Amino acid sequence: MTDTDLGLALPLPVASTELEDRLARRRSAPAQALSIPGPTREQVARILELGARTPDHGKLFPWRFVVLGPESRSTLAEAFTPLAQNQPQPDKARAVLGKLTAAPVTILVVSSPVPSQKVPVWEQQLSAGAVCMNLEHAAGALGFSTSWITDWYSYDADALNLLGLTEGEQVAGFIHIGTLADPPLERPRPDLSVKVEYCD
Repeated sequence: MTDTDLGLALPLPVASTELEDRLARRRSAPAQALSIPGPTREQVARILELGARTPDHGKLFPWRFVVLGPESRSTLAEAFTPLAQNQPQPDKARAVLGKLTAAPVTILVVSSPVPSQKVPVWEQQLSAGAVCMNLEHAAGALGFSTSWITDWYSYDADALNLLGLTEGEQVAGFIHIGTLADPPLERPRPDLSVKVEYCD
């Protein structure tokens, strides 16, 4: 017997056209094009609060945030510059450091798995990725544009030491936040007819 058989009227889902429109238009910004204004400290706190509301099996909170302003990122870019020489394409490695210094604010998301017999590390890493996406949506809801990137210094051992990561931690992403002068160009999207399978 269903609720309908019992005469109970089930509430219909409440659609949010605003959220649907946001998701339909979501687009990463070019990191080097992000400029002022950026979020205030209060807005950053709200972005973090919303971003932390993410799927998290076991309630382990297997991630942490480092909020980087212009001065700290300039210092990092300077420290990373000599490390670029060890990359396969040193000139390109130096050039992409411009992404690190352009935006007004950057949130470094660190995947920081917690020892657990119940929750695999992979699921904890997925939670860190979900946090990154939530931060993008939260910043977008406040009117800002974002760029979620990693780049070579997210995988270089010496760079990770400079970032203060400990054993077992990884960079889930640098979330650069700011304002674009012009809307970002659309990019190709997947053909869902070859990506989706419906099973009855």
